Amino acid sequence: MMSAPILSAKPLSHSRLPARRGLLGFRRDQRRTFATRTRIKMLKQQDLGGLSGAADGAGVPLYLGIDFGTSGARYALIDEQGVIHSEGKRIYAPVGDATDWACSWREALFHLLSDIAPVHRSSISSISIDGTSATTLIVDRKNGDLLAGPFLYNESFPDALPAVESIAPANHTVCSGSSTLCKLVSWWNSEGSSGAADSAVLMHQSDWLLWLLHGQYGVSDYNNTLKVGFDPEIDSYPSWLMSQPYSHMLPSVRGPGAPIGTVKEDVRSQYDSIAAFHAARTTKPGRAVTSLGSTLAIKLVSKVRVDDARFGVYSHRLDDTWLVGGASNTGGAVLRQLFTNDQLVSLSKDIDPSVPSPLITIRCRKKARGSRLQPRPEDDAEYLHGILESIARIEGNGYNLLKELGATAMEEVFTAGGGAQNEKWTAIRERVLGVPVRKAEQTEAAYGAALLALMGATR
Repeated sequence: MMSAPILSAKPLSHSRLPARRGLLGFRRDQRRTFATRTRIKMLKQQDLGGLSGAADGAGVPLYLGIDFGTSGARYALIDEQGVIHSEGKRIYAPVGDATDWACSWREALFHLLSDIAPVHRSSISSISIDGTSATTLIVDRKNGDLLAGPFLYNESFPDALPAVESIAPANHTVCSGSSTLCKLVSWWNSEGSSGAADSAVLMHQSDWLLWLLHGQYGVSDYNNTLKVGFDPEIDSYPSWLMSQPYSHMLPSVRGPGAPIGTVKEDVRSQYDSIAAFHAARTTKPGRAVTSLGSTLAIKLVSKVRVDDARFGVYSHRLDDTWLVGGASNTGGAVLRQLFTNDQLVSLSKDIDPSVPSPLITIRCRKKARGSRLQPRPEDDAEYLHGILESIARIEGNGYNLLKELGATAMEEVFTAGGGAQNEKWTAIRERVLGVPVRKAEQTEAAYGAALLALMGATR
């Protein structure tokens, strides 16, 4: 019988507002003041109302995956054959004076759990939650109070970068202002001398959400902890990190899919782009998954590990191989700002994907993070063609860079995310990339998280 804690979250007054977003949907770099406190209290465990019986899949072991994206959360409930029995989504509550990101995530989590039909709840055997890499919270392990954050994945803390670069190897994944370690060091530099620092623990987004279910502080996996400095090759934190005064804040690390605890069910942890890769169900070296969501993210199965912070490239361990990749500062967000869904469908019909577009509408620059979308052609279909072609070229440049850095050459690309629905874009990408491109059978990260729950429960 599935049980979940009933939680009470009471936000105190604060003035944090969402940072303004640029043209490509990225938050501008800025320091944060830590005025927010969210008091989280576990009151009791209560049966979600599971029913017994044989109808509608009841009695068959089911595996729940929940994906927390940038604008909302989704769940997928599958059986041992990967068949989906139920799925759904929730948009986050508005973030402003009345609430904050943590409250919105918590609310979405328990709304999704309550959305699952009672006939299915009694059959849930394990749960996996995936979140956004490098989205971080600082929590007081004595009482669960939120001491700082959440710091979102793309928030940068350049004030901490010199200190991080002084201890980490050159071009290490943590040598980026938006890395989890920079977020931790920035907080430590301002709050490390306070009494709260002694009991503080760093938690990633999915760590914290799972904590709401299992109640154990400071438990993570080696994919989430990559950007705080964990080395999956040696399966431990390196000595240069463990010698720092804030090392007691680092979470313990387990393999993705390993049991963490129970709320009468095993709980699993994983994060977003990796979960999308699991959803595509491809692990052969040379196979890749491109996630075409608000941003463009690429992942490639490689026999060789590749990490280079200069280009935002890093590797996650995938059993005996490596999942190498990174993300661009362009993607579907720019399309959403220029066209409606109906316009994208209508204009795409007028595009000949076999003919290269002469337009170069988007240029990504690390510092400027800008785009060149002017002058705009009079023909909207021609304009859309140019944007789709340009994003495909950026994707190709990304995979070429991985090869130049030593990764296994790309042989086939599966597509996840909303962009996978556009057949004309798929044909353009196939021409530009020079390899077969196809839509993944399952494209939602929530499905990949459910597969991880299944994998962990049946090991």
